[in-house]
Amino acid sequence: MSGYILCQVKKAEKPFFIENISTNIYSIEELCYYLYNNLYLIDSSLINQKLCTWIEEELELPKLAAKLRPYIGRDAGLEEILYPVFKEINYLAYEELRSLNARIETRNAEAEEIREKRKGDSLMENRMYVNAIRVYQKLIEKKDAAAISDEMRERIFHNQGCAYSYLFQMDKALDCFWNAWQVRKSEEALKTYLLAYRSVHTQEDFEKTEDELKVEESMRKEISETLDRFASLPRKQVSSGETDRFLADITREYHRSTGS
Repeated sequence: MSGYILCQVKKAEKPFFIENISTNIYSIEELCYYLYNNLYLIDSSLINQKLCTWIEEELELPKLAAKLRPYIGRDAGLEEILYPVFKEINYLAYEELRSLNARIETRNAEAEEIREKRKGDSLMENRMYVNAIRVYQKLIEKKDAAAISDEMRERIFHNQGCAYSYLFQMDKALDCFWNAWQVRKSEEALKTYLLAYRSVHTQEDFEKTEDELKVEESMRKEISETLDRFASLPRKQVSSGETDRFLADITREYHRSTGS
């Protein structure tokens, strides 16, 4: 595998839509790239009869489709799905195959809750914020799951808050950051909450909140310096002739991120 994708077989005229990241793919190389880099996003929304039909008809790889079909609808191991696809075009070098084996073993040994957390994180990395929020919410609702430590629960709330902030839903983001702090009362969680709070409230309300939470002077200074650095960052300039294109790009990315 290299930094570019060289198509070795037929490119599809009709793409296959990967639901998890709202993206079309047109070749087996693109499929291999997605599978290799997104182990935690491999589920029934991808491995299904539609994928097999697409591989058979659009990529004209009936033998590969036949190898995959027996595993559809059953609890197959990742290796049973991945290896035939990678082997079809010898996609992985030896060291990459060893790395993949280790990653699969690690995933198989993880508790279901940890795998779901990593799925949410992968969705965040792919900027699929609404889908990530749903995954995190299901984990949050598991009150007595032994695999979810307090530290992990704090991170789940934190990541969910970040997802809401990327969707410009700051009230919900603040609730998540507050809940994250409530789990362990860690300094990092409190700083995150206060920084987010200041982004949507006045300086007067912010200082009042610091007083109510009895924030130490050292943390107040650190937060103030962080806010000053953020305020000093140069703003991106958009020329008048590019405004429509810029807005179209933002709108398109927003719709992709929300799966709408």
